[in-house]
Amino acid sequence: MSIQPAQPKKPTDKPTVERFFRTLREGLVQHLPAYKGPDLHSRGERVEDQAFFYIHELEDVIREWISGVYHCSQHDGLVIPQWPGVKLSPLEMLQAGLARAGRLRILPSPDLVFDFLQVKPRTIQHYGVEVDGLRYNGPALDCYRNEKSPYGGLLADRWPIRVHPDDVRFVYFQDPADDSWHRLEWEHAPALNTAFSAEAAAHARRLSLRHGRHLDTSEALAELLARWDQGMVTDRRERRMALRLSAERAAVPLPRLPEEEPHTPVSTARLHLVPEPSVTSDLDEEDEIFEAPDGDDFYADAFEVLE
Repeated sequence: MSIQPAQPKKPTDKPTVERFFRTLREGLVQHLPAYKGPDLHSRGERVEDQAFFYIHELEDVIREWISGVYHCSQHDGLVIPQWPGVKLSPLEMLQAGLARAGRLRILPSPDLVFDFLQVKPRTIQHYGVEVDGLRYNGPALDCYRNEKSPYGGLLADRWPIRVHPDDVRFVYFQDPADDSWHRLEWEHAPALNTAFSAEAAAHARRLSLRHGRHLDTSEALAELLARWDQGMVTDRRERRMALRLSAERAAVPLPRLPEEEPHTPVSTARLHLVPEPSVTSDLDEEDEIFEAPDGDDFYADAFEVLE
């Protein structure tokens, strides 16, 4: 669900909602006692002396009207393309949709989302776990450091670590004792206030190696974020990666930390991008859009779809 604030006193920002309010007013509310009307000219006489409904009572009346009247009435905006002449009610349109697509499957548990993340078999060391060159740690590992896992097969005595590729600040570990999920934090995560993808982390390593220095993840990360924050990107690959990071959101709910109250995940902050002074335009030419750059596999997955 995307919530977009509307401008005050501008009903055209939310025409669908305003149209339903009119339908509700004309179809139900104006027939109730003590109705005052939308303006002074529509107000009846001595409405204060009439009976009235409390908010919870009015809500029950509206819900009953929606289920018994509104959902059973024909609506001109409900159309099946194959049969444009058939007049449908919302309830009939719902039944047609269920027949074509089936019912919406609700997850039995919100933790089920972790089962769909990438699995990285790793050993648990005294410092925590290392995934793709990044070290993670957390109190949930205290009972399992330097211990072999009870899992076999592809894991082979290693522990399954769940990784979200669009935000590698955290990985997720399931305690086999009670099947509870725990968040493990990257050692450099406190320096970040936004999601950091695996692609950006790998690019930071490439930048460090390009200058012939020993790999220092924290230094490379700081330089990368500083240059992107100032708009000093060097090529199209970095520019698109920076724009993607600026709009990225953490899609995985964070497991509850020890002695932490339940909370609702909030969206992370955006990177502030300033246009690069030396670049006059960032728009792609037509030949750039449909031709993959030489020596760059950034569009590899996209061209698979186009072909």
